[in-house]
Amino acid sequence: MRIATSVLAATTAVFVGFSSVVGASPASAAPPKCSDLKGNLVGQNCVIEEADTGYNLRITYPAGYPDVQAVFDWVKQTRDGFVNVAKSPDSRTHPYQLEVTSTEYNSAVPPRGTQSVVFKVYQDVGGARPQTFFKAFNWDQTLRWPIVLDSGGREKTQPLFQPGTNPWPVIFPLVQAELEKQTGTKPTIAPEVGLNPATYENFAIQNDTLVFFFAQGAVLPDSAGALTVPIPRAPVDRMIA
Repeated sequence: MRIATSVLAATTAVFVGFSSVVGASPASAAPPKCSDLKGNLVGQNCVIEEADTGYNLRITYPAGYPDVQAVFDWVKQTRDGFVNVAKSPDSRTHPYQLEVTSTEYNSAVPPRGTQSVVFKVYQDVGGARPQTFFKAFNWDQTLRWPIVLDSGGREKTQPLFQPGTNPWPVIFPLVQAELEKQTGTKPTIAPEVGLNPATYENFAIQNDTLVFFFAQGAVLPDSAGALTVPIPRAPVDRMIA
């Protein structure tokens, strides 16, 4: 039972806060803090822990990530959605569990550097088996904008690839080759999955590689688990925006 994109979204109230500060205009509002999520700073990370008779959760995120509001909002939505589900009455045989860890990636390749944070989400809410999936955030250090797979014409967002390019026929076989190396068997991935840009929405950028993150069951059977797949950057570098 996966609640990341459906139940979490449906059960989370619209988040309003931090848009005003006493005696200040919204434009000068202070950035959200770890303590606003009842978390504690441990080094450079915010650690949020909560336990009850029917559930426990632990979320860790880098408090200094540049796009702090986007990360904060996602963490809050993820936590609140899980807690709403976990507190609902049912006949569970063990406590529900949510564990969110984060990994940071960087690139210094010209024309500008990037910074990425990728969250790995382990979630057990009583389904046939626990689920693991990812959420990635990417930041353009020069433009000071988020990098997304497709900006969709939105202002102040940077697309990963130049408009009009089609990197997926290049990326798909590279992903297949890496998965074959990892699993020892040739993967069977339908073209409508492997050539679909939405399949690659969670990514990180490094100097020599692009790393794609696939939720459990997204490209291979559930039994393969969640997948981290690095591919060489050079074959698509000329298409990167």
